[in-house]
Amino acid sequence: MDKILYYLQFDFVIYALIVGVLIALCASLLGVTLVLKRYSFIGDGLSHVAFGAMCIATIMKLSNNTILVMPVTVLVAVLLLKNSTQSRFKGDAAIAMLSVTSLAIGYLLMNVFSTSANVSGDVCSTLFGSTSILTLDKTEVIICIVMAVVVIALYVFLYNKIFAVTFDETFCRATGVPAGVYNFAIAVIIAVIIVMGMNLVGSLLISALIVFPALAAMRLSGTFRGVVIISVIFSVICAFAGMIISILYSTPVGATIVAVDLVFFIVSWAVGRFIIKIS
Repeated sequence: MDKILYYLQFDFVIYALIVGVLIALCASLLGVTLVLKRYSFIGDGLSHVAFGAMCIATIMKLSNNTILVMPVTVLVAVLLLKNSTQSRFKGDAAIAMLSVTSLAIGYLLMNVFSTSANVSGDVCSTLFGSTSILTLDKTEVIICIVMAVVVIALYVFLYNKIFAVTFDETFCRATGVPAGVYNFAIAVIIAVIIVMGMNLVGSLLISALIVFPALAAMRLSGTFRGVVIISVIFSVICAFAGMIISILYSTPVGATIVAVDLVFFIVSWAVGRFIIKIS
């Protein structure tokens, strides 16, 4: 405890904890919808697309990678959600091709054009997370807070529509609800969360923040609202605990958070076998 209190005296630790908790909170909100709609694979695909876009932005020496990464990820998110419901070229095949292609091209470009002396180290940090979450300045923290507030506000404002689209999109369309508009909103929010989360856990592990809390919550609750609330609580606790463990024992931030998520999922699975789900 003394060691934790010592580290909490530093601003960079406080900044990291704030950003980490906010990213985990936002990811858990949409994670429930993605899992229930069987779109959880989209989070994984988008993270790979974001990696490819980040590699291109790095080669172009952009001062802020988000300028390129965010619009590209949003565009692909919209196309993937549209493709998964309307195209004969089904989502799982499209995601598989997109994921492999984005990773391969990103890594290839980094090796061919990068001037860094440690390309493999840079790529590994981007894929699995790095210590960049511990080097955030005040401006970056404020930007993250603003984006998180926007995401949460949109989710709360569109909660009823997201609920309807999640469980019966066909009925929504039949009753005149513009399901496509809300799917577009979901896609944009997912893309924003993916880009925000890359500094925390890396592009390969970001989907864990989306999927694990939702799956764990579903073992304990039988209602949509209950699952969302429990998912948020689990996600925030796991992110906070994972970052504290990472700081204390110098373990990789992203991998540590995912490991804690896995522990929470196993515990909730075990508990869910012996209790009646909260209604």
